[in-house]
Amino acid sequence: MEKTPAERLAERGFTLERDVFGQLVLTDADGRKWSGVEPARAFPISNPGQWVSLCDAEGREVLCIREFDKLSPDLRRMLEEELGRREFVPEIKNILNVADDADPSEWEVETDRGATTFLLDSEDDVRRLGPHRALFIDTHGIRYLIPDTRKLNARSRRLLERYF
Repeated sequence: MEKTPAERLAERGFTLERDVFGQLVLTDADGRKWSGVEPARAFPISNPGQWVSLCDAEGREVLCIREFDKLSPDLRRMLEEELGRREFVPEIKNILNVADDADPSEWEVETDRGATTFLLDSEDDVRRLGPHRALFIDTHGIRYLIPDTRKLNARSRRLLERYF
């Protein structure tokens, strides 16, 4: 089976580091850098140790890791940490309060894992995923999902209106 350019790049070597904003920066063997790369497992349940992609900020695959377990311990630890953050996605059931008089705005929400408070740096951290789905990314990179905004109570929908 012929290898993809992303697989060939992984074989030639790469490094990962965090920038001052905490985002992953990939440097390939030729010294090219990609800032804000995000890992994603192709088969997170059936085969979590193989086929991990690193995608650029636009979601295009830059590098494909065929065997995750063959990485150096430092690389593997960094990617596992980032994957753990990415794969932890509480669902917002209700929005209790939004203090948005200054950036970052503070959100008090009820999730499927209990009540919590988080900070959003800007309105850009609220992403519409379709007509009735929303994703929030807090200042620590934790993602919160609203799978269906129509199922929120009236107060929650009013608080969310500003962001849609």
